[in-house]
Amino acid sequence: MSERVVIYDGATGTQFQAAGLTADDFVLDPSKLTGKLKETAERLNGTSLEGCNELLVATRPDVVEAVHDSYYAAGSDLGETITFGTTSIVLAEYDIPELVYDLSVLSAQIARKSADKFSTKDKPRFVVGGVGPGTKLISLGQATWKEMESTYCDAYTGLIVGGSDALLVETTQDLLMVKAAIVSANRAMAETGKTLPLFVQVTMEQTGTMLLGSEIGAALNMIESFPSVTAFGLNCATGPVEMAQHVRFLGQNSTRPIAVQPNAGLPMMEKGKAVYKLTPEELVHHHTVFVEQYGVAMAGGCCGTTPAHIKALSEALGGHKHTAPAHWIKKRNLYSGFNFANDSVEKMEGKNLVGCSSLYQFQPYHQDSSMLIVGEKTNANGSKAFRDLLATENWEGLTELARELEGEGSHVLDVCAAYVGRNEERDMQHLLSHYNRHITVPIMIDSTEANVIEVALQTLGGKPIVNSINFEDGEERTKKALDLCSKYGAAIVALTIDEEGMAKPAKKKMEIVDRIIAKTREAGIADHDVFIDCLTFTLGSGDEEFRESAIETIEAIRLLKEKYPMVNSILGVSNVSFGLKPALRQVLNSTFLHYAREAGLTSAIVHFSKILPDTKIDTEVWKIASDLVYNRRVFTNA
Repeated sequence: MSERVVIYDGATGTQFQAAGLTADDFVLDPSKLTGKLKETAERLNGTSLEGCNELLVATRPDVVEAVHDSYYAAGSDLGETITFGTTSIVLAEYDIPELVYDLSVLSAQIARKSADKFSTKDKPRFVVGGVGPGTKLISLGQATWKEMESTYCDAYTGLIVGGSDALLVETTQDLLMVKAAIVSANRAMAETGKTLPLFVQVTMEQTGTMLLGSEIGAALNMIESFPSVTAFGLNCATGPVEMAQHVRFLGQNSTRPIAVQPNAGLPMMEKGKAVYKLTPEELVHHHTVFVEQYGVAMAGGCCGTTPAHIKALSEALGGHKHTAPAHWIKKRNLYSGFNFANDSVEKMEGKNLVGCSSLYQFQPYHQDSSMLIVGEKTNANGSKAFRDLLATENWEGLTELARELEGEGSHVLDVCAAYVGRNEERDMQHLLSHYNRHITVPIMIDSTEANVIEVALQTLGGKPIVNSINFEDGEERTKKALDLCSKYGAAIVALTIDEEGMAKPAKKKMEIVDRIIAKTREAGIADHDVFIDCLTFTLGSGDEEFRESAIETIEAIRLLKEKYPMVNSILGVSNVSFGLKPALRQVLNSTFLHYAREAGLTSAIVHFSKILPDTKIDTEVWKIASDLVYNRRVFTNA
């Protein structure tokens, strides 16, 4: 498959500084404007908003167009709009938050004019409507999801209406903010009826993580759960040398085309000013390595890069075939004719990061020496300690409880705030805002209520798991939950329950599994992001009805693995021993889990520190527990 390198533009702020602008260039003139722009100009009454480069599309469109012209003339294929700070959060600092949409439209129109001016049949030019991270972070509680989604949607809508060919969120520092931007872009495209490629670029600091501590694996894992994201990469903060390790990681793991826009090296202070000293030739050298060794498909520059840098890049790499070891494109080649609309990405089997993630780190579903352990003590239904702390709203205590589970080795925490007499939605949002900042392992959102699931997904960075769906009340609730997982990028747990109740025979369980998988695939959720709970029933009651329930569950796990090898299986293990004394529960839980894992169980909701290996259980006791699991009874005559 032939794919060519696409050249981005470089720094625009640097060019504005070189244009010799004065305070007068940042004054809105009502006589030259209409609509909301004119109203705002009249309200400001000649006030200069110096420093707000986004305003230049209304006050000095000639300067903005000249900057675009300089990069297109240098050979760039993609030109970013001057909308880095065009959100109500940033513009409010200049007392003009109402101008998000209008400035976005203007900016895209100016970039469109320049792109069309330089486009030829052999080298078409394109406009990328890009928005930056703003100045407030959701994860730190500085902004709400609602205001972030609203303003990004306004910006992207304006960029689409103004004529952008693709959308971008760049220089991002908070994965929850990235998620809000993706959801907003998808919403804007749906509301305008136009489907465009969506690019995402995160910023990795010199510390090796994003500003809030997110690893590159956590970022990529989250991005991979959004099919609408066409390309993923890095920009800003560092030069290409410091980016190299992250570019290598993306080359090895990303299923999307990779974009890289480094600064012109690390800034050096000279006479009180930041100076970037990486030469065009040096930038070309590093990008050549990125393209040829790691399959980078979109190369450009950020702070300190000039038209000279982009000219050198274009001459050296423009049209260059890259190795693309990290991704394939199906249907239409993204780079052939630059027909961006409706292209889709085909994931290479086993290539992407299969797992979940928190704000901070990626957690693979597959554990080499264990299974995926889901801690159960952060659940109001199963932990008295959790319920007591929740009742007194001891958020710090609840956070410490979660930290204990982390310390015991839990890979994921199952969190349920459903407690009679309390507001589950409010509690879940408040609790998860603490967990999002302070807990490094991913979260499993344990709720069947759509409003609770949605607010939880709007509170957690990374890629969580939603627990759970079933067909007990038909398919309406299931569809709502799956739509939310698809919208916000989450995995799902499904129980083998239908309108007739909880399935007991393995055959019935598998009939429901077939129905579940049909629905998850219809919702666009990958098989590897589906966890099937084949249900565990207590063996402690002695009821004849449940004598063979463990056998049927183990057999269902085996059949599931055989028929749907990429689908995960999960069990709430402690249900098998409900009603027994603690010492007996520990033995039976450990024994049942052992046999379930042999059948192919991939994950379990369990208090892992209380699970014993078979070598730690007396041989005779192990035999008794095994006989109970497999219903091996010996009858004697009295």
